[in-house]
Amino acid sequence: CPPGARGAEGNMAAPMSEESPALEPGAAPYGNFPNYSRFHPPEGRVNLLPGGLLRSLFPAAARPLLGLDVGCNSGELSVALYRHLLGLQESEGSLDQPAAGKDLNLLCCDIDPVLIERAQQCSPFPASISFANLDIMDSSAREPFLRSYLGRFGRSTFDIGFCMSVTMWIHLNHGDSGLMEFLSLLSSLCRYLLIEPQPWKCYRAAARRLRKLGRNDFDHFRSLAINGDMAERITQILTQDCAMELVCCFGSTSWDRSLLLFKSNGSNHEDRESSEQEQ
Repeated sequence: CPPGARGAEGNMAAPMSEESPALEPGAAPYGNFPNYSRFHPPEGRVNLLPGGLLRSLFPAAARPLLGLDVGCNSGELSVALYRHLLGLQESEGSLDQPAAGKDLNLLCCDIDPVLIERAQQCSPFPASISFANLDIMDSSAREPFLRSYLGRFGRSTFDIGFCMSVTMWIHLNHGDSGLMEFLSLLSSLCRYLLIEPQPWKCYRAAARRLRKLGRNDFDHFRSLAINGDMAERITQILTQDCAMELVCCFGSTSWDRSLLLFKSNGSNHEDRESSEQEQ
């Protein structure tokens, strides 16, 4: 498979066309850098996560657990997370682990159809990792799609969600209100949420790259009131406005991004779980 960019840096806005040369980082104003994982490999994140995380978070929950990865790009980190969470070795694929899908099913979405096609072609777990082309900010597309996926399992929410270096691209392309909407959505969809916010210096670097190429600035960059320490600001939004609590910070990557785990503390998920178990 061609080396692809982790969806971290490639999501939630109109994707580049397949013909775009993207020879310079600034040529990808929506974050879909084609070789991002060469610079920030998946191991930089998954090595921060403890083994047995799913067992500790869901000791008695019915299987399979359901996961949602928003902004999966070409899927390298999605697959690495899946392997790590289930304790699978790099050499083990779906044929070696026929029971893997009984423990976790992972839905991965991204706005870029070219990257999704690459992820589908390269996935070693096609039966239990689904890659889908979806703009998560488009409610008319999002709601029926997610409802259909969850309905296959008789569920209305996901057990765990992943949002790895996606928040900046949502923020730059949809503004403060878009970021708030996005975080509210994730908190309503996921019982646990593992999130990796980009720091503010990345916002400035992204805007600087555009200017260097003589392009227009991001529509919302200069009007963002949510700024500064973005890990802190996103934590505030999730805990104060979205009925979640910060469970743990697993540390920071070598490129200075924190991995934060949140848990929903609202009755919304508990009520849904009870009704699902009764059915």
